[in-house]
Amino acid sequence: MTAPVMEAVGVAKSLGNGAGQVQALKDVSLSLAGGELALLMGPSGSGKTTLLSVLGCIMTPSTGTVRICGHSTSDLPAERLAELRRNHIGFVFQSYHLFPTLNALDNVRLALDVRGDRSQDAVERAAEALAIVGLSHRINAYPRELSGGEQQRVAIARAIVGRPAAILADEPTAALDSRNGNAIMSVLADIARAPERGVLVVTHDPRTLPFASRIVRIEDGQIVGEERVAAAETAEPAEGP
Repeated sequence: MTAPVMEAVGVAKSLGNGAGQVQALKDVSLSLAGGELALLMGPSGSGKTTLLSVLGCIMTPSTGTVRICGHSTSDLPAERLAELRRNHIGFVFQSYHLFPTLNALDNVRLALDVRGDRSQDAVERAAEALAIVGLSHRINAYPRELSGGEQQRVAIARAIVGRPAAILADEPTAALDSRNGNAIMSVLADIARAPERGVLVVTHDPRTLPFASRIVRIEDGQIVGEERVAAAETAEPAEGP
């Protein structure tokens, strides 16, 4: 394992106000190293998605410190937080979030477009990212022409095309059958082998366990356990639609 690409130290997060205020996170410390795929597991309402949002610079912690590639997010203005997010973090969501009017290549290239890169190199990098997830043959396909597993692989390609240090995936297998879920986890595990990149997956899906190098458990907003896995397994990617 390498130095942390992302870490939270003593993070707390309150949601709501007054009598309706909820302490969603309580003194959470967690790091993500390059070269690992970590699972964040816990029951509904345990704080998984809130922690992912804080780590991803979407929410700011009420107290505590978050560091992204060594850069503290404390007291940063919104534009600087957005810059950190664009440059160092890739997101993968359960519902894919693809643009229906764009083909696979353009959906991936869009992640570079928002960074101001509209060059031919951006097109080549988008095609390369699709090749990494096994979709070179589908670059011109639109989301409606892709299976759920293929759409999720396009979403992963979009997350990695900017070469971020951390990939944050929120329930990436929840909408998929076992075969395609295993294929997606295999892709994420392959991505996590790069020593400069870590992958953190929020999940309650036990099918993801064989792919993890570390499992972190959260309940009631607190980290309650952590275990390392000797060697993550992989699965063959799904073929066809």
